[in-house]
Amino acid sequence: MSGSEIEFLKAQLATARSEMKNLRQQISTLQHMHLKEHQHILKLLGEYRCQGCLKEQNHNSGEINEISDDTGNVCSFKPIGVIKTVFNDKRAVPRQASLASAILSRIDISSKVFNNPGHSLEGLENFSHLWIIYHFHRNPNHAKAKVAPPRLDGERVGVFSTRSPHRPCPIGLSLVQLDRIDDSKVYFYGTDMVDGTPVLDIKPYIPQYDVPINVKGAEFFNLREAPDGEETSLHGQNPSTSNIQPIPNVAVPNWVLSSSGLNVIFNSNAEAQVEELGIEKNSITEVLKADPRSVYLRTKYGSQIYTFRLGEHTVTCKFDDQNTTVTVLQIRDVVNFQDVMDECSSAKE
Repeated sequence: MSGSEIEFLKAQLATARSEMKNLRQQISTLQHMHLKEHQHILKLLGEYRCQGCLKEQNHNSGEINEISDDTGNVCSFKPIGVIKTVFNDKRAVPRQASLASAILSRIDISSKVFNNPGHSLEGLENFSHLWIIYHFHRNPNHAKAKVAPPRLDGERVGVFSTRSPHRPCPIGLSLVQLDRIDDSKVYFYGTDMVDGTPVLDIKPYIPQYDVPINVKGAEFFNLREAPDGEETSLHGQNPSTSNIQPIPNVAVPNWVLSSSGLNVIFNSNAEAQVEELGIEKNSITEVLKADPRSVYLRTKYGSQIYTFRLGEHTVTCKFDDQNTTVTVLQIRDVVNFQDVMDECSSAKE
């Protein structure tokens, strides 16, 4: 065999070895990719839940997933904390919070909602009673249109005429008495929740707003005068906050009671338009009396022209912050108002 043939074979052998090395590297890469895919598939299989199992899991964990209505609108809720009570099971839990007024329970605000959960409770200690909104997380998801309340001895009525916990949206509402606040924990009396119940919201109870009004008689059931001048009697009188009758054992901060409503005035033009359009004058008065402007608008611009839509009409008014009055200047039908705006735009062009 000649020297040239030997050199050729050596070159071929070197090429073969290089190709084998490349093949080994490709095999190694494919093995690694195969291992990663295998692990990913195992993870997916381990986390997979059927729709029914997923709902049951979320139900038991207290998580509330997205809820959509027939129009496609979606809302979602995230618990702000959890309620700790002496009732570890649903059995024997009082049907109303007032039936267990001597039982002390607490709410633990979650640090996942706020970096400083205690800050969210500042000022709440000035109230004596609270509304707690929570999720019936232990209830099976089989709400019915009619239920049988215990006091009706088997007679069935519509679920929305009862306080049954078995509801299409399993949301509970309880009025409780505040005992104390300790950092991010709220202690209260009055328990009708099972231990571990997820809390959706906390709101202070204010009798001046929460006690129902007898519209026909224009009187509070338990209160003769309204706060902040926000309600008006049928005779058009504006009650003052100085004559508010306190409700025993209920406390609210002074700032809730001390504020006063605005004096609403209709000029002659607005008075005529109220009659012409057949508008309920009190509906405009009630909106303006409570000052619908944001804090930003009040502080940034002060007294100003303000326009808002009320049903099929547009109301234009002028605030006078120095004299705590607001004057209704004009009330227009929405169509007419749009025509005027179009005319103004055309004139500018």
